[in-house]
Amino acid sequence: MAKWKGSAPVFAALGDETRLALVAELCSTGPRSITRLAAGSRVTRQAITKHLHVLAGAGLVRDVRRGRERIWEFEAQRLHEARQCLDQISQQWDNALGRLKAFVESEQ
Repeated sequence: MAKWKGSAPVFAALGDETRLALVAELCSTGPRSITRLAAGSRVTRQAITKHLHVLAGAGLVRDVRRGRERIWEFEAQRLHEARQCLDQISQQWDNALGRLKAFVESEQ
């Protein structure tokens, strides 16, 4: 179970609708400033900044200073690691269901 421990912050960060939307935005549009991420949103720039810091803490985004602005970009590696965790869990479920099926069929 320890190998999955590193993915918990990723799942926790993506559990929030606003943060999930920010990740989707950065994936589809590429690097963006907070101003551009907030444009057309009902979420304030201050709130977006807080959400981005949570995502950065989970390793999903990083910021780069360009002049006076911070440009935020998506970091795919942590999401890839979390995906591998989900794939392992899925495989374990498939194996457990296969054992259950074999057991039920052997009882008949």
